[in-house]
Parts: sequence; C-alpha cells; structure tokens
Amino acid sequence: MKNKLKQLFETKKDNLLSIYFSSGFPTLESTTTIIETLGENHVDFMEVGIPFSDPLADGPTIQESSKIALDNGMNLKLLFNQLYNIKESNTKPLIMMGYWNSVLQFGVENFLKACVKTNISGAILPDLPLEIYERKYQALFESYNIPMVFLITPHTSEERIRKIDQLSNAFIYAVSSSSTTGNKTGIEGAKEYLQRIKNYQLKSPIITGFNIKNKEDYQFACQFTNGVVIGSAFIKAINKEGDLKKNILDFLSEFELKPRNL
Repeated sequence: MKNKLKQLFETKKDNLLSIYFSSGFPTLESTTTIIETLGENHVDFMEVGIPFSDPLADGPTIQESSKIALDNGMNLKLLFNQLYNIKESNTKPLIMMGYWNSVLQFGVENFLKACVKTNISGAILPDLPLEIYERKYQALFESYNIPMVFLITPHTSEERIRKIDQLSNAFIYAVSSSSTTGNKTGIEGAKEYLQRIKNYQLKSPIITGFNIKNKEDYQFACQFTNGVVIGSAFIKAINKEGDLKKNILDFLSEFELKPRNL
C-alpha cells in the first residue's frame, strides 16, 4: 500500500494544514471523533499525540492535555485499537507524534507493525537523536515504510539541515522558535529563519509549527513553507464546554475551511 503522506505531497504542494491533538483528550473516546471530524474537513493530515508523562518540548496546554489523557487511561495499545477501528473510514494521513521512551516500552518493531496495521503514515519522535536513528533504526523504519519526520529549529546549522533533508522521505518539521509549544511570541518573529530555510531550496517539503494560532499566522507561514501544524490553539478550542464536534467545526470556521464534500 502506498504511503498516504507521500501521496499527499505528490498532489498538493502549498497551504497544507495539519492539526495536532493529544489522543485520549478531552475524553478517552475523543480520538476517533476528532479524526473523523477533521478528516471530513479541509485538514490535510493529522498528528496523533501519544500522551507522555514528561513531554520536554511541549508547552503547558499540551502538557495538561497529555496529563488528562493519561489520567483518562490512554496508552499506546488502546490508541492503536482505536485507530484500527477507523482505518477503513479515515482517508487522511495520520502521523504518530510522541516520545521515544513510549516507543521503546511498547517495542520498536511492535510499534512499527501496529503503525502498518492502522495505516499510519509516519512518526515524529523529537527525542530520538538523528545519529542513533540513522545507525540503529533507519533500516527498520524504512522496511515498514514508516517515514521519520525530523525537527529543525532556528539554531539548527545549515549543514545539519541539509543532512536531515537527505535522510528525510516525508517532510521536515520546522519549529518556529526555540522555546516550547504554545508560547506568546508570534510566528512573524520567525520570518528571517523561515526565509532562510526557503532559500536553501531543500528537496523535502517544509511544515512549520509552534505559535500558529489563527488564520493570519497560517497565511503568513505559508509564504515561506509548504504548510503548518496547529496544536495548542486547537487543544484549547476542543477543551471548551459543549459538543466536541461543534467545537472542532467552530475552530476550523475561523480559517474559513469548509467540508470538502460540500
């Protein structure tokens, strides 16, 4: 089966929109509702957050959602079961995003087998060092056709960025700042950095995340990259009182995004 994420980048090059959410939040059964609702709307792919007790790169919003998800009883085995139940109905690429310790505890090959069974299109594991991945795990991930997505920051050297570009077979995640997710600095502060990355003319698509909160941020970032990831702002939106699906649609309406089937 051809990788959905690779298919996406073959057919759409610009203004890509990805949503990150913490699986098992706000309730244990929310994951499928979120994926189904986003999948029916103008969202190109989704990052499925694996809750972890000590998420180093995440700001307070995602940390809190991860804690609640764990308290709700979410774990990788249950998450994969939920994803398996919707693998036929969901047409959008899903990427697993979490921390290496969770994968190690689950078993690296067990994780990859479960990704294949549930039609997962890639993985983002920020604390897995590039060199260790290349030396110990690259061949294994590639044998299961699960692309690894690497992060770069404003402090990443051009040499390392170009090495990541050569290793990448999905996209590169350009973190817009060197702080945690959801901070109060606007995306416009990353203009020089994003322009520099654009000037490198890398072979891999670039998706930027951190500090994308609204339509204006989305449009600004897409001048320099192929698309954006929205995380903290979405999690705040679905944590409001009321119907989960309505909260998701209300959030997407701010971007003037309409269901694809209308």
